[in-house]
Amino acid sequence: MAQNISSKELLGQLLAKHYDDALEAKKSGELVAWSTSIAPQELLETMGIQVVYPENHAAAIGARKGSQEFIDYSEGNGYSIDLCSYARVNLGYMNLKESSAGNIPMPDFIFCCNNICNTVIKWYENIAKELHIPMILFDLPFNHTYEVPDHSVRYIRGQFENAIAQLEQISGKKFDHDRFKEVMKISSETATWWKKATALAAAKPSPLNGFDLFNYMATIVCMRGKREGLELFKLWAEELQAKIDLGQGPWKDQEEKYRVMWDGIACWPYLSDTYKVLKKNGINMVTSTYPDSWTIVYESDDLDGMAKAYSSNYANRSLEFGVDNIVNIVNEFSLDGIIYHSNRSCKLMDFRQYEVQRQVEARTGVGSVIFDGDQTDPRAFSVAQYETRVQALVEMMEQRKKRG
Repeated sequence: MAQNISSKELLGQLLAKHYDDALEAKKSGELVAWSTSIAPQELLETMGIQVVYPENHAAAIGARKGSQEFIDYSEGNGYSIDLCSYARVNLGYMNLKESSAGNIPMPDFIFCCNNICNTVIKWYENIAKELHIPMILFDLPFNHTYEVPDHSVRYIRGQFENAIAQLEQISGKKFDHDRFKEVMKISSETATWWKKATALAAAKPSPLNGFDLFNYMATIVCMRGKREGLELFKLWAEELQAKIDLGQGPWKDQEEKYRVMWDGIACWPYLSDTYKVLKKNGINMVTSTYPDSWTIVYESDDLDGMAKAYSSNYANRSLEFGVDNIVNIVNEFSLDGIIYHSNRSCKLMDFRQYEVQRQVEARTGVGSVIFDGDQTDPRAFSVAQYETRVQALVEMMEQRKKRG
């Protein structure tokens, strides 16, 4: 790694390399997989299979304001406006194959895990059907109980073992269990350093402008099983700690007045707008419910632990767990308020958002607002509505501070 490089510079280099390596692998006749964002990448890394993440790619397209072209193409082909916009962008890209956010190679097989939502199954099934390629599916049951039950762990572990056999068949190579242990160790260490870095935002003032968090999320998705990812998050943690030691906040030109959490995915086409409205009001988004989703930590060579970890992310847990999780975040990060993004694409998360909001406010006294939007469909967001909601939150936070 080059000396004196910043984590942000390294982040850009790693993401560029990630896509370049996948494109080169495809040209060389090597296997390429398309995978959901929180899938057991350890299996693919062990086999040396290049993998790209359509969710990451769709988010990048949205952030560069290029999503509407792909959405229009998908809807013109009969896909409903009510489907996840990541899916509509990706299904459009699958035909158009050219984007302002860079390109990804077509997959040789699909690697799908439904611990983030169930709609990904149909999205990825459609890809596999249209391209006539295999699909490996990991069915991780929703945890209606507070903890992940033992029977689910056994069920998921069995699927991991079956996927290894499927990968051997697809690739024609034997699975290297010693290499697997090594990848498991790297993945857990990377997730641990990701957690350490994001947890440093709890300092007052926070060293982290939370919208930077959204940028680093791209690498925890695609670099968790690689040493380069581990080095990135170590470097990021060191930089954030250095800012804490110097008493530096998130911005050079103004102070952090209010601290909030953002619940839900960013509105990628309006990243600048949503950020500027907050900063104008002295609001720093210090954290989100998302960092813990990639804190997938387990002991190396513990397949049961790995199975449980993959079933433990926030989106796959009960309402009670979700409320407790946000209450803990409110206390850990000394939050003044919460912004809930009612994301049209994420039905699973949105349908319970109002109840989560009600229970969290009752237990913490911290005010919150909900605004309508979407992760990549630019038609579902209004800057004016968002600004009105933020102003209402400022009034709530100010009143609470006055009350002491």
